[in-house]
Amino acid sequence: MLVLGDAHASEPDRRETLLELYRAVDPAAVLQLGDLEYYDLPAPTWFVAGNNEDLDVIEALRAGEEPPEADGVHLLASTVASVGGLRVAGLSGNYAPTKYDCPRDELEADRRRHFTREDVERAAELDDVDVLLTHEAPTGLLSYGYDPGCEHVDTLLEALSPSLCLVGHHERHREAEIDGVNVVSLAPAWERYYTLEGDVDEGGLRLEGHDHTFGPDASD
Repeated sequence: MLVLGDAHASEPDRRETLLELYRAVDPAAVLQLGDLEYYDLPAPTWFVAGNNEDLDVIEALRAGEEPPEADGVHLLASTVASVGGLRVAGLSGNYAPTKYDCPRDELEADRRRHFTREDVERAAELDDVDVLLTHEAPTGLLSYGYDPGCEHVDTLLEALSPSLCLVGHHERHREAEIDGVNVVSLAPAWERYYTLEGDVDEGGLRLEGHDHTFGPDASD
């Protein structure tokens, strides 16, 4: 299974890199951690929305619609799906303290990018989650002289106890064990791709990173 961090594929060079990765790896399934920004992809892709997306497309996917700009993509928005024999759940969006307690249907324009309390509560009720995808990080994973983690992601780790939590947004590779969960912040897709193999019950899951030379960024 191919696993990708932030893509920012609204930019032509980044889109070219993203599509080259799909062609080269030829995956049966893809997990992506947000800031995708391009949704017509050549392999089935399950993703969480980031803070940079075409929010009209995201809202259509939330509503169960199939917008013409989105082919083969599946939004994980406090939902779970079976992907490659794994139960994969996702929390879409980023955290804004002033919008957290708002009903989702009251979020307008670019504020639709945020997750709300009801989103977190719905996600926390999911069962038998093997892999959790989030755009925001939990606390204890990264540091910029302060901890940029989000306590509401901590809540999900405690409630769901996944084998693996994959994180986007920060565009740097970091790993930590938090509350017994292996948590990995992913490098961006234009620097590295990842493969996920293994079985939860037999030997565990193995996430491996691969630096690459795909796309225009590789020649810099």
